[in-house]
Amino acid sequence: MGFIPIIKRDVNYEEGKSYMFVANHTSMTDIMLMLYASKNPFVFVGKMELAKIPLFGYFYKRTCILVDRDNPKSRREVFKSAQEKLNQGLSVCIFPEGGVPEESILLDEFKDGAFRLAIEHKIPIAPMTFHDNKKRFSYTFFSGSPGKMRVKIHKIIPTGILEMEDKRMLRMQTREIVLNELNNPTV
Repeated sequence: MGFIPIIKRDVNYEEGKSYMFVANHTSMTDIMLMLYASKNPFVFVGKMELAKIPLFGYFYKRTCILVDRDNPKSRREVFKSAQEKLNQGLSVCIFPEGGVPEESILLDEFKDGAFRLAIEHKIPIAPMTFHDNKKRFSYTFFSGSPGKMRVKIHKIIPTGILEMEDKRMLRMQTREIVLNELNNPTV
């Protein structure tokens, strides 16, 4: 027995349409599960320091928009790079917690980046909830086990009529959807 993805969809993504994919971040398997669940081509926005990991970093920096979160110029460059990828018909994926929270935290607070990008570029938010990734392959060495990896793909949240002052509301709405699913699983 290995890892068994189980996906429950409230929506199917339109082929050729760009989305802002967001999900809770719990494990190194989140990236692989996001790729498996989405089917639409996308790039990640990820921490620059992960590009230093041997072998993983080689592939990571070729498939991600890298950001140095301590550098305001780097954070601004993310918007430019994201626009280029969106113009190519790709979607963007950001884990809005900004990193993997401590093992004891169910869902950390969301940062603004994904929601600013979605509003600025008028692309819908495509929220997902990952239920089992922390149990399957956590950041604690020698922990985890094979088994199911449940994913809930939530309804799309449109951003077409939103203004930048709506980003806090959008961030909170998206976090509430993911948190509610973690607390009351439907998959």
